[in-house]
Amino acid sequence: MKPSLRLSDNLRRRLGLAVLLPATCLGAIAIPTHLQNAQAQTGDGRAITIRSDVQEADRTTEVITARGNVQIDYPARQIQATAAQAQFFNRERRIVLSGNVYVLQNGNSMRGETITYLIDEGRFIALPRSNRQVESTYIVSDPESPTSPVAPPVTPPKPKSTFKTPVSKPASGR
Repeated sequence: MKPSLRLSDNLRRRLGLAVLLPATCLGAIAIPTHLQNAQAQTGDGRAITIRSDVQEADRTTEVITARGNVQIDYPARQIQATAAQAQFFNRERRIVLSGNVYVLQNGNSMRGETITYLIDEGRFIALPRSNRQVESTYIVSDPESPTSPVAPPVTPPKPKSTFKTPVSKPASGR
């Protein structure tokens, strides 16, 4: 009769953890924690760099989807943007940013829940979160504005009141 080695359920669980735990930790250490990068071409040879936690590219639809801490850099148009998610639709030549979107271009900025950038038109379409508003800050150049700060208007001092002689005599206290 052959001796059989039987392990209790508790011992099997411990042995499994002893083998799996180091392998899991090693796998977690080996996974890169930096943002993924993707470069999309805009058709005219100018690159758009997209950084995010996760990215997917579909060759059939030519759509790149980036999720988590999305950062976009489009130097040819001087555009930088951040969002929770971005989708680059290569065929339609548009970028749809969603989730706390912030776009900066030439010092001008825009905030919204969803912002679509139409590449060929160079146009942004921004939508707010429900019951909120889109916020934009633009730098407006005015060629007629003075180059030095305008001094506030000078207000002349108020004249001091002069003492006037009473018309009637003071009442006597008798």
